[in-house]
Amino acid sequence: MMAATLKDIAQSVGVSLATVSRVLNYDRTLSVSEHTRKQIFEVAENLNYTKLKRRPTMPDKQLKIAIVQWYSQTKELDDLYYMSIRLGLEKRGEQRHFLTMRTFQNDLSAIDPDVDAIIAIGKFSPQQVADLARLTPNLVFVDHDQLCHGYDSVVTDFEFAVRQVVDFFWQQGQHRIGLLHGTEWTTDKQLEVVDPRLKAFRQAMQARDAYDPDLVFAGDYTNQSGYQQMKRAIDQLGDQLPQAFFVTNDPMAAGALKALREAQIQVPEQVSLIGFNDTTIAKYVFPELSTVHVNTELLGSTAVDLIENRLQTGRTTPQRVTVGTELILRESTQATPASAKTTK
Repeated sequence: MMAATLKDIAQSVGVSLATVSRVLNYDRTLSVSEHTRKQIFEVAENLNYTKLKRRPTMPDKQLKIAIVQWYSQTKELDDLYYMSIRLGLEKRGEQRHFLTMRTFQNDLSAIDPDVDAIIAIGKFSPQQVADLARLTPNLVFVDHDQLCHGYDSVVTDFEFAVRQVVDFFWQQGQHRIGLLHGTEWTTDKQLEVVDPRLKAFRQAMQARDAYDPDLVFAGDYTNQSGYQQMKRAIDQLGDQLPQAFFVTNDPMAAGALKALREAQIQVPEQVSLIGFNDTTIAKYVFPELSTVHVNTELLGSTAVDLIENRLQTGRTTPQRVTVGTELILRESTQATPASAKTTK
């Protein structure tokens, strides 16, 4: 299925091409309602989904599945990664004829007490995990590995993905590589969640005796923090700015691109940039963003499949499913190695 165009999105939502473009580029100066903004992002994600085959069989009972999103609805629009997982999850739930009920910002009071299972998206503290477990033993966590605590988990192979990014830059002769990564807290402020890509990046660079902590900058996964941290890098490093940057999510990468443009630093001629997640925003910034593709729809649908298996078989042994990634090269990087996929 071909990627959605701005025209497709504009027609579906009923707004202008310019409005769609500015929303997808996080232009906060645009006067547009949160409802319209939400519609644009959701339509953009949905139009890029591929169709999945339906199962011929139908369950005897309609199962109730609660989706617990750790982000608020507003914050979800600033990081489409989690919204994409939720949409993929809801789509698979619909195909399975499950009744899915969503709640945001870990609001457990909104969950039906008769729920059959819970799928929790995002990061949760030990206390929050215990609170969820009191509601039902049928739990699946997406993007947070809870296998060691006895719960099904669906996670991304961050280590391989980061190695692939570092390998690509290294093959291009770009050996001074900077990192913009994120850090955040669970909603109850009890657990600081360290970006797993930071550890993987440090290991990959140390293996080449090339890790430099002065080239590492921490943000909070938002577009604005990517902009601020890249400006900080430009100001602090000056002529010693790295030839390449890996940014651990697409909104931060989009912000970093803006900072580089303002400083009249050409991308990719002077600095190459690779983001992470391959959300809709990656295809609508300028230049188009090279990024690591994470199959968010598969993350969501796999969580539903794990729930279905647990409920049908009575399985109590926890499982962890690790989903692979793919490096997608676009205009923010230079040459293309044979091992990676190039799209336009």
